[in-house]
Amino acid sequence: MTPSRIAVKLIFFINGFVHANLAARFPKVQELFRIDDGTFGFVLLATSLGALVAMPFTGWLIIRNGSRRITIISAFLYSVFVPLVPLTQAMPGISGLLLVFFVMGITAGMLDVSMNAQAVMVEQQYRRPIMTSFHALFSIGMAIGAGCGALFVKLDTSLFMHLGVITALALVSAAWSRYHLIHDKPQEKKPEGPAFRLPNASMVSIGVIAFCCMLGEGAMADWSTNYMLNVAMANRAFAPIGLATFALAMTTGRFFGDAARLRWGDKSLMIGCGIISTMGISLVLGFPSPCIAIIGFFLTGIGLSSIVPIAYSIAGNAKGLPPGVGLAMVTTVGYSGFLFGPPLIGLLADSYSLRIALGLVAVLFAIMTLLSARYKS
Repeated sequence: MTPSRIAVKLIFFINGFVHANLAARFPKVQELFRIDDGTFGFVLLATSLGALVAMPFTGWLIIRNGSRRITIISAFLYSVFVPLVPLTQAMPGISGLLLVFFVMGITAGMLDVSMNAQAVMVEQQYRRPIMTSFHALFSIGMAIGAGCGALFVKLDTSLFMHLGVITALALVSAAWSRYHLIHDKPQEKKPEGPAFRLPNASMVSIGVIAFCCMLGEGAMADWSTNYMLNVAMANRAFAPIGLATFALAMTTGRFFGDAARLRWGDKSLMIGCGIISTMGISLVLGFPSPCIAIIGFFLTGIGLSSIVPIAYSIAGNAKGLPPGVGLAMVTTVGYSGFLFGPPLIGLLADSYSLRIALGLVAVLFAIMTLLSARYKS
């Protein structure tokens, strides 16, 4: 395994690890700021807006600065802003919390596009599908991060101390990775065509599939702990295990995703994954007990595991587009699901119930499966 592949995998791991640690403490954030699900949905919406502001222009930044530089900068900034979340409690209202989440959204959006551009270049060097192996490290980071979150909850560690330790680990890892990422700063010649481009028809098609998948993934990341605690009635220390199980399933599926792509092809694999994920979320919602919910979260994770890596691989290898530009197009469409989904779930949960709100995820998984069946490779 080349140093560049290890470095990119480590960046993916950092992203998932930091996010899961923060997501596992969302109930604590709500407790500190005394906000309900609906208000917290607006806080998550700030993250969404930040990412969607950044994503369409990240391809432009990559062309002019290289994905290596953008990856390093965004990874450092994202990690640094995370422990600021509890410190904003001293500010009036929740304005400080909204600002921090907005900036984290900007850095998260930049990191998602740039690190996947690095992954595409490594995949091109290997000349075979390896994209899901990178996303597997994101899932490993999510699983370990959720486990760490559960441990810090059990130890009754302060939120600032918890997130400060996580940030320190992330910064050390990112500092090592910066020496081994692929140097891709462009030559002096001008790139063909405009650097900023809106998604074209083919990119929108695969982007909508990614949207449905990533909305579900975001819902699991941000609301599974809440669901386990308040709907499945799990105890406080056990509640984050739902997220850990989901992340573990994503990891398991992604370890075998590249081989599955070679054996069955992208279309058949996406259809199968869509069916499994629909079955999984239906089990979670149909039988809200801790043990059965854990099984449902596992099936949901297996089903979602390979869809986004396939979408990113297709976008990064699109003919006539630099990897960063193609990825910016698909992530602008797809990642909006990951970011807008959780706050939408929060608003629906506040108006109805979290169980009913997550029913939207089941509907989108069914739509994702139908769109995959119509996909033309």
